[in-house]
Amino acid sequence: MDIEGLSANLSADDPAVGLRASLALRRLAERVEARQVAAARERGWSWQQIGDALGVTRQSVHTKHTKDPS
Repeated sequence: MDIEGLSANLSADDPAVGLRASLALRRLAERVEARQVAAARERGWSWQQIGDALGVTRQSVHTKHTKDPS
């Protein structure tokens, strides 16, 4: 779904359409955040700096974006 289509669907009168668009937007935001956190870590940012930029604690961002070794 392109940005224009997503925007139109987010304001649709049909809740099924709007909810699917909301889900697509949430998934996109999660992917963008993951990529940017990875980029920040590659550039030496601390978990505290990343948490501050995202408006969350360092613990929460670390937990969310650290791969489980098992």
